[in-house]
Amino acid sequence: MSPVSGQARGGKGRLTVLPALLLLLLLAGCAEFEYGSQLPRRGSAGPPPTVYEVRRGDTLYSIAWRHGLDFRRVAAWNGIGAPYRIYPGDRLRLRPPPGGGPRETASGSSSRRPESAPGSQRQPESRPETSSRAASSPAPAGTGEVSWRWPLEGRIVRGYDANNAGKRGISIAGEPGATVRAAAPGRVVYSGSGLRGYGNLVIVKHNARYLTAYGYNRELLVGEGDDVGAGDPIARLGSGPNRDGELHFEIRRDGEPVNPERYLPRR
Repeated sequence: MSPVSGQARGGKGRLTVLPALLLLLLLAGCAEFEYGSQLPRRGSAGPPPTVYEVRRGDTLYSIAWRHGLDFRRVAAWNGIGAPYRIYPGDRLRLRPPPGGGPRETASGSSSRRPESAPGSQRQPESRPETSSRAASSPAPAGTGEVSWRWPLEGRIVRGYDANNAGKRGISIAGEPGATVRAAAPGRVVYSGSGLRGYGNLVIVKHNARYLTAYGYNRELLVGEGDDVGAGDPIARLGSGPNRDGELHFEIRRDGEPVNPERYLPRR
């Protein structure tokens, strides 16, 4: 009797231990999954939308900038030529049209529509061009290299990081109200506060390949369509998210962010 009862007690102990081990393994697996699911992943925000509806104040350049695209591609995908007129309510493709078919706006008609289309429910005065000043004369041409200068005297307080969407430029410290200057000759293609995360922003097109952006301004001194020379005043310095007196400066080449320190002269 004694040996039999001992085996029974041993078997019962093993039966008690097995569920406990399974429970521990299950909890460990849950903890690992929960931790891993909270890790930030590159590109977790997902790709840009395939279609964008134009809002008042938008320009083709600002839309392309917002979504990290080359404005020339956006124009081609939507059948838009210079001077790149767009209207509030237009729906623009942000991806190539399927099958390489006719390149029209996503709404099915070119955004370069007549200003007085017969029977149209939208009259020109109720839906003005979002970039009328930029449309008054051709945009700068050419694809050559640009002679750069610093947009602001000050030290770099945050460097460029290609893997961080919030650091695809540099931050330069300065006195609030200091003059922000164009880094090279060009034409202003955006001046406003419609791009989230940039505050009051100026975008300058220097040629067909290069654009620059100047964010966190207190006051904008130029408007869309203005031609500027290297060193011309374009804004008054404002406050960034980290300090009073901070300029966010970006250079984009063919629509892609590049490290401004590789282009600006050494000092």
